[in-house]
Amino acid sequence: MLIYGLLVRLASLFNAKAKLFIEGRKGIFKHISAKFNGNERPIWFHFASLGEFEQGRPVLESIKASKPSEKIIVTFFSPSGYEIRKNYALADGIFYLPLDTISNAHKFVSLVNPKMAIFTKYEFWPNYFNALANQNIPLYIISGIFRSNQIFFKGYGGFYRNVLKCVRHFFVQNKESAALLNNIDIDNVDISGDTRFDRVYENAKTPKKLPIIENFCGEAPVLIAGSTWPEDEKLLVDLATKNPDWKLVIAPHEIHEGHISTITDLFPNGLRFSNLDVNASSEINSQVLIIDNIGMLSSLYQYGQIAYIGGGFGVGIHNTLEAAAFGLPVIFGPNYHKFQEAKDLIEIGAAKNINNAEELTAAFEHYIAHESGTLAKKYVANKKGATEMIMKKIFED
Repeated sequence: MLIYGLLVRLASLFNAKAKLFIEGRKGIFKHISAKFNGNERPIWFHFASLGEFEQGRPVLESIKASKPSEKIIVTFFSPSGYEIRKNYALADGIFYLPLDTISNAHKFVSLVNPKMAIFTKYEFWPNYFNALANQNIPLYIISGIFRSNQIFFKGYGGFYRNVLKCVRHFFVQNKESAALLNNIDIDNVDISGDTRFDRVYENAKTPKKLPIIENFCGEAPVLIAGSTWPEDEKLLVDLATKNPDWKLVIAPHEIHEGHISTITDLFPNGLRFSNLDVNASSEINSQVLIIDNIGMLSSLYQYGQIAYIGGGFGVGIHNTLEAAAFGLPVIFGPNYHKFQEAKDLIEIGAAKNINNAEELTAAFEHYIAHESGTLAKKYVANKKGATEMIMKKIFED
């Protein structure tokens, strides 16, 4: 951790995200002690980044709805989570997580003195886990997912297996994860599913209306391209050219000026959302709209007929469930195998993975000819319910 911290500090000299990582942790314990002194006993939620926040959010909001007097503290590891959600209204304090050293972990847990800690998916910090266990503070993992190639299940992974024994209870997404834990003598496990299903289901029930998007779409069919990267955007150029009757809304994963400029170079006639008149009431006469802000994507899907999800030509696809919840079939690149929901959607015919522009065109034309959105919507509805199971267990304890 000390070496990692040093490397990030060096990177902060020329990388904006690394700079936020360092600057956000300056005087962190002073900021925390201004809001918590150990007597409040808040419930501590920790998230790696924005995606994990959205995943754990149903549990957090369920706690605040059923037990409004409970205090909540939220920590993030990554700037991409903290900077977007630092003003989230339901939390009583939102901070960067101090680096996982023995002294930081002991100081943080002693200062905050949480009633319980809830970590999402696969955040495993040995010193924080041990500090919680030493003070007998319940720690829960929600929406957990495990794979056989992780270090916990290797012959040399004894140290990390011991870290898992600090967890009071695991709520995992699938049978495979439960079996892997059982095989290393961890039986305090429930297969609850993924809390993201609860989140996207509720979002699709009451989406935020976006009049300017409605004006842009008009009566045309719409492809929503969410969380795209440059490799994704290059493929979409050919698709848009071949289908001039379709509108294309691109919500890129990164919205810095360099990336937005690259997209506008690919789509010279495309419009930036920030340049539109929010009070305009007439249809916007352009095929392509580029969303240059954060926070709209989960509501954009209500206006689409087909979704393209980015990231599949990089480290992995982004959130397919937000689109599926609105009844959109989804298309994405080849790197999807770590995501159970993507594999499920392919199996039921509500998603297709592609490797090139030709396959993208074929998948797009397939979904024009075959209505598959109802399959996606039904899949999400059938998978919700993880939050209720988690709530019963953690407050039963």
